[in-house]
Amino acid sequence: MIIESLLDTDLYKFTMMQCVLHQFPWASVEYRFRCRNEGVDLTPYVDEVKSEVDHLCSLRFTDDELDYLRSLRFMKEDFIEFLSLFHLKRKYIDIDVRDGQLSIDIKGPWLHTILFEIPVLAIVNEIYFRHKAPNIDKTEGRRRLNAKIDMVLNEPEHELIHISDFGTRRRFSREWQQEVIETMIKRLPHEFSGTSNVYYAKKFGLVPMGTMAHEYLQACQALGPRLRDSQIYAFEMWAKEYRGDLGIALTDVYGIEPFLKDFDMYFCKLFDGVRQDSGDPESWGERMIEHYKANRCDPRTKTFIFSDSLTFDRLLRLFRRFKHRVNLGFGVGTNLTNDLGPEPLNIVIKMMRANGQPVAKISDTPGKSLCDDPSYLAYLKQVFGMTAESK
Repeated sequence: MIIESLLDTDLYKFTMMQCVLHQFPWASVEYRFRCRNEGVDLTPYVDEVKSEVDHLCSLRFTDDELDYLRSLRFMKEDFIEFLSLFHLKRKYIDIDVRDGQLSIDIKGPWLHTILFEIPVLAIVNEIYFRHKAPNIDKTEGRRRLNAKIDMVLNEPEHELIHISDFGTRRRFSREWQQEVIETMIKRLPHEFSGTSNVYYAKKFGLVPMGTMAHEYLQACQALGPRLRDSQIYAFEMWAKEYRGDLGIALTDVYGIEPFLKDFDMYFCKLFDGVRQDSGDPESWGERMIEHYKANRCDPRTKTFIFSDSLTFDRLLRLFRRFKHRVNLGFGVGTNLTNDLGPEPLNIVIKMMRANGQPVAKISDTPGKSLCDDPSYLAYLKQVFGMTAESK
């Protein structure tokens, strides 16, 4: 089977899940699957996806896995005890064919549905490529991977580059992701910082990477006291849960302008840094540097994580521009774990509602948003002072 461990997911799913347990145990949510590739038909694989998800829902955390999670400084004992009883429940996920498309809808308590997203996306990817490229020769993938590594090693001051694997959700296969990680460990022992995948972090003794995702800030639109304050509320609840740990803030749920208005001196000093996941990364970096300076923070003490559709060319360009000005980290996804020749899938599972209310993301990149309620999206833009053209 494709997923053999509940650790085979991104760290931020566990960090958010712990926050949900302590701060929002009553919340209910809805997620929806979407394939952004034109002309890709996933409907022939619906029965295989169902079978794999059935298996996923049979998995439990082992004592060894729980001990590993317990060893992470920010995990609390009551959360580990909760996970010892946890399993994903099949009744919360509906998989079918609707309107000629593969339909995956997840609906239920946030605490019991949050772990579906990453393994389900990995399942769809791997099933698709089993059929699309069943006998692929990985020689080309290895050539491309080693060429990227050579680019890093040929860069002056390459020892200052910190690269992490963020590619679980869109990997070609579980086997290929492991080979990529093993190659990175071998060839870039100083530059390869870690992986978002908790299973491989445990297996290879790597640093598990991640803090929060868009869904966390989106949910707070419905869970907080006032919509305009939902971003501030999300950061305050995160600080309440982690007391200064896991301090990388996501900047693009409402776009950079509303973020900068909300991310005041208090948050600038409290959080360790910020993550860029849409828009132009170079202008974003310059804006953030100026923002830190305006709020009496030395940008050189802060960490910028770049994670939006990174290629190694873009990674090195950003490194050259911002090195010595801030601490840098690069989370590479599809370009690391699904670059063997066939076109990767661009698939997502996004939160659509929380407590029955619509939620949305106003991305800095057109096309990255997903909301089925135009009236709510228009209202959200109005509340946060976005232009009518904002996506």
